[in-house]
Amino acid sequence: MSERILVVGAALFDGGRLLAARRSAPPATAGRWELPGGKVEPGERPEAALVRELREELGVEADTVARVPGEWPLTGPYVLQVWTARLRPGSPAPKPLEDHDDLRWLGPREIWDVEWLDQDVPAVRAAVTRPDPDR
Repeated sequence: MSERILVVGAALFDGGRLLAARRSAPPATAGRWELPGGKVEPGERPEAALVRELREELGVEADTVARVPGEWPLTGPYVLQVWTARLRPGSPAPKPLEDHDDLRWLGPREIWDVEWLDQDVPAVRAAVTRPDPDR
C-alpha cells in the first residue's frame, strides 16, 4: 500500500468572495482553476502548511478558520483537505507568485464561472455551501 500524501487547499474568503487561482503548470492542468494550497511537509501541521503555502504562492498572510468536512482523492497517493481561511489585517493583496498565472475573487453568483479542476469541484461545492459566519 502506498503512502498517503496530504495536500491542503484554502477556501480563502474575503467579503463573501472566494479566491480562485488559475494553474500555469503542468500542461495537463494549465488554464484550469483551483483552490490555492499545496503539500504538507513531513512533521508539519496541515494548518501551518496552508499558511506557508499561501505565503509562498500568493504573498499573503492568512489565518485558517475551520476545516471543511470531507477529503477528496487526487492523482496517485495524494488526498485533498480544505480549510476556510481569511486574510490577516494588513496583508498585501494576493498575487500569483508560484504555479498560477491569474487570480479571481468570485462572488456567490460567479463561483461556477471558471473551469475548476475536476478534483476541486466537490471541495469548492463543500466550502461554499458550508455555513460560516466569517465569510
